[in-house]
Amino acid sequence: MACPQLISSASSSSSLNPNKLPYPSIPNLHFPSQPLLRCRLLPHLRRRRRHDSLHCSASSFSEKHHTNSPKSDDLVELPLFPLPLVLFPGAILPLQIFEFRYRIMMHTLLQTDLRFGVICSDALSGTADVGCVGEVIKHERLVDDRFFLICKGQERFRVNNLVRTKPYLVAQVTWLEDRPSANGEEDLDGLANEVETYMKDVIRLSNRLGGKPEKEVGDLRRNLFPTPFSFFVGSTFEGAPREQQALLELEDTAARLKREKETLRNTLNYLTAASAVKDVFPSS
Repeated sequence: MACPQLISSASSSSSLNPNKLPYPSIPNLHFPSQPLLRCRLLPHLRRRRRHDSLHCSASSFSEKHHTNSPKSDDLVELPLFPLPLVLFPGAILPLQIFEFRYRIMMHTLLQTDLRFGVICSDALSGTADVGCVGEVIKHERLVDDRFFLICKGQERFRVNNLVRTKPYLVAQVTWLEDRPSANGEEDLDGLANEVETYMKDVIRLSNRLGGKPEKEVGDLRRNLFPTPFSFFVGSTFEGAPREQQALLELEDTAARLKREKETLRNTLNYLTAASAVKDVFPSS
């Protein structure tokens, strides 16, 4: 596992920032440099990417993000926005749109339902088949026709085929939903509680190694049911897009929580060893 880099969380001064709860950072996984974005992340995310970092972010997750979701067998057309990141249901994504074709897309969306597909794409892995709908919940149009957006992740989708590629991508997609686990007796609440415990331990040790005061980590689940909580946990693994994409594609809540538990356990083992070394060699 890559060696974690501990840096301070950055806050943004943008007037369109979503309301974020104070949330400690967890260790970072490095990822390769990404190609130029067709948009810009808003300032606090832009600084975060400059460090190729992974932070626990306090996205405004809602228990109702899946309310009135389309049926999984529906086939619909959806404009696509390829980005070198993974959006999860319930997560908040601030963007600045400046490329001409995506400004055209925004003009269209503002006259329809304000929803587009965010799909992970980079030079190493190519473009994923599974993405997440981003719904524009706040926007600001500037005099030069750029847009500041606050988007929220909604349903997941799978790309079936491309309808057109110009001026921007439009695809036919079907919706993804988590299916019941093969073992119908999985204790999802128990799994979610275990994942939360590991997250708290990782945050506590991360803060200690970063020289921050040790304090009790508050409630991370915030009354979320296991499925949206599993999406929330996945969204905190920023800086590890391949792992995030694998978590997004899983259609089994138990499998997703188990994979997140394993990732957090490995991170905790690393941090525990690093903390022990620091105790023996305080100046290291």
